[in-house]
Amino acid sequence: MAPKWYELVTGSLEQKKQYREYKARVAALPPEYREGAAALERYLLNLGPSNDGKALIAMLSDLADLLEQSVTAGTRLRDVVGADPVDFAETFMDNYGGGSWIRKERERLRKSLAAAEAERGEDG
Repeated sequence: MAPKWYELVTGSLEQKKQYREYKARVAALPPEYREGAAALERYLLNLGPSNDGKALIAMLSDLADLLEQSVTAGTRLRDVVGADPVDFAETFMDNYGGGSWIRKERERLRKSLAAAEAERGEDG
């Protein structure tokens, strides 16, 4: 089904609804998890799949699932994210498609250096 004209301007209304549901789920978490979710969300929104709304919503929904299950199981937040929350967030993001500006720049750097090496190999 083709998007309605207002969705072309404002974005997917279904994704906005799913994001509001995610926020409500996070608001229902205990304070430690709520604060952790906010920190993780901020990181994921800045470095996650910014060009793919579906992947972003799926990632946030899965994050809410993980945190809700951890609360139910009585698992501490630090035990969920481990000693390095950045490593956790990066590994978590790797499971979702889409790219961010930083992922694009990393790939561009890799390709540029590979091209430079290939060029040197032809000359040398």
